[in-house]
Amino acid sequence: MTQLFSFSIGIGSTNENDEWLEVYYPQPLANLDKETSTALITAVSVAGIKWDGGNQAIRLDSTDLNQIADALVTYKQIEQANLVAQMVNTKRQAVLTILATDDEPKSVPEAYLKLHLLSHRLVKPHAVNLSGIFASLPNIAWTSDGPIDLKELPKRQLEARNQGRWLNVKCVDKFPVMTDYVVPSGVRIAHTARVRLGAYIGEGTTIMHEGFVNFNAGTAGTSMIEGRVSAGVFVGEGSDLGGGCSTMGTLSGGGNVVIAVGKQCLIGANAGIGIGLGDNCTVEAGLYITAGTKINLLDDNNQSVKEVKARDLSGQSGLLFRRNSTSGAVECKTNRSAVELNEALHSNN
Repeated sequence: MTQLFSFSIGIGSTNENDEWLEVYYPQPLANLDKETSTALITAVSVAGIKWDGGNQAIRLDSTDLNQIADALVTYKQIEQANLVAQMVNTKRQAVLTILATDDEPKSVPEAYLKLHLLSHRLVKPHAVNLSGIFASLPNIAWTSDGPIDLKELPKRQLEARNQGRWLNVKCVDKFPVMTDYVVPSGVRIAHTARVRLGAYIGEGTTIMHEGFVNFNAGTAGTSMIEGRVSAGVFVGEGSDLGGGCSTMGTLSGGGNVVIAVGKQCLIGANAGIGIGLGDNCTVEAGLYITAGTKINLLDDNNQSVKEVKARDLSGQSGLLFRRNSTSGAVECKTNRSAVELNEALHSNN
């Protein structure tokens, strides 16, 4: 019997051509063991749902939902059965999405399931195949009336005005706000519109108003984010990204290079990195380091040892990056003061 990568039943929105716009999965499952996979697949089969054995999104009606709920109870998948029972009378389109393997998403339901897995902390950034996801996702108007196909937006705006209402278009994007789908436990997010679905926000993380976290990126745990965590960037436990700072991700000039920030790092206000940082590193406020930045290595007496490019230091731990106030040269020396974040400031209780 197949061991499933992911399984979930959700409800979503479609346009006037019955094409998927988005899908909400309240309780997705990932990396299932053989016993659970067998039970779920058998329940689906008993319910009369035809699954071809691969990665597939199957539309469901109320009859299908009732039959699946009963079958899931029979095969002791009680939590999933209770969830499905709550969807029986949905006014939206229900969908069963089964991912037998972690192949690149080929449809909106598949793409949304993978984004949910990340934000539910079921998989970590770079641990799931998101190749081609942009091609799978339509550009949508996210409005006070929910997601709307851009071609249908003028009609819906006129309808709202005729009804004496104001249709607020919050944004136009392929990715929705994470908290409209998933609110992870133990986090603070001051401006929810700045965190996309598909972000992995570790427990204990605080994201302030100017903080931003893209999809397939995020934090491992207790961190303060006041800067930008670009797509593909993962920030280690206890690190602090100061106000206005930036991390160069795979979508912002970093190409296929994975930029990561280690544990207990500090990137100062308005600073930035185009290289990875190991643990216990500090980047001085206002200093932006790209892979080609020339850096003077200093010894314990602050004497220059040699000049290297920043890429040669990528991923190394215990480094302090600063700019010489006299010469303006970028310098690097051993960082002897580990960053300790303020516990009261980071408390999310």
